[in-house]
Amino acid sequence: MDYNKKEILAYLKEILAISSPSGYTKNIMDYLIHELETLNISYFTTIKGAIIATVKGENDEYERTFSAHADTLGAMVKSIKPNGALALTLIGNYMMSCVEGENCTVETLDGKSYSGTIQTIKPSVHISGDEARELKRIPENMEIILDEKVFSNSDVEELGINVGDYICIDTRTTITEKGFIKSRYLDDKASVSILLYVLKYITQNHLKLAYTTNFYISNYEEVGHGASSCIPQKTKEFIAVDMGAPGFSQNSSEYSVCICAKDTSGPYDYELRKNLIQTCREYHIPYKTDIYPHYSSDASAILRAGWDVKTALLGPGIFASHAYERTHIDSILATIDLIINYIMK
Repeated sequence: MDYNKKEILAYLKEILAISSPSGYTKNIMDYLIHELETLNISYFTTIKGAIIATVKGENDEYERTFSAHADTLGAMVKSIKPNGALALTLIGNYMMSCVEGENCTVETLDGKSYSGTIQTIKPSVHISGDEARELKRIPENMEIILDEKVFSNSDVEELGINVGDYICIDTRTTITEKGFIKSRYLDDKASVSILLYVLKYITQNHLKLAYTTNFYISNYEEVGHGASSCIPQKTKEFIAVDMGAPGFSQNSSEYSVCICAKDTSGPYDYELRKNLIQTCREYHIPYKTDIYPHYSSDASAILRAGWDVKTALLGPGIFASHAYERTHIDSILATIDLIINYIMK
């Protein structure tokens, strides 16, 4: 099928530009609601802010639900230090070494934004020498240096910054001429852009779906409970669209759709996985099957919550996951191709 790369990348760039660490997702969800309304797609929102869009199919007793999560990693102000620096606590799980020296923005409760930089407490080798090099990169040894003339905790408080304010880390999004996409939070904003484009493609091409299909955009996946509630009652298949994780000893690829057989939460449904792979083979869609030893998804969350459904996990291959990530447009296109061909079967 012929997919519009410019439209896909436009969605992705706009979504990546909206900061949305878990718990601070209203802006990104408002953007998605606006796009759904523009496409005239039926949807509803859950109490905790997730979005579930629905496209009617020929069979409305057996429903499929695809998910992607709009929330990302991030941080929060843990305390204000006597010298005006900010201690931080993590939102989600990532290595502190991959955010050292990154620019960030502190968002206050009253809507003010302040820029800053994430540094270690010994950021200069000219001052600390080997102590700076050998310092363990853990949250306790990291801090936010504000781009403000502050010298005490009272100076910071006068700005309106308080404990609990969100810290949004800059994405540094870059798209190369050769189709590589580098950015923080491709997990899982690449998949959100994929589902949004799939909805647009369905609408523009008047596709007839075999089954009523739901598109669940969750907003607390990175902290474990994203899609754990409120999935449509007739859902029989729940397919999480999340990242594949290429890297050392893995089978995943940045140039194909990745289908997970098993992760930390256990194996995904065998028959559903087989059906997805058969779809790839039938339509000559490049795919890789893989196992992820330190991973769980929205599909994991719904199984832990007690939902009696078949689950699967697929998505574009995202290199250096939970760090400064990279994928390729080929992987995004393969994921779109699998989803569209599958929902028509």
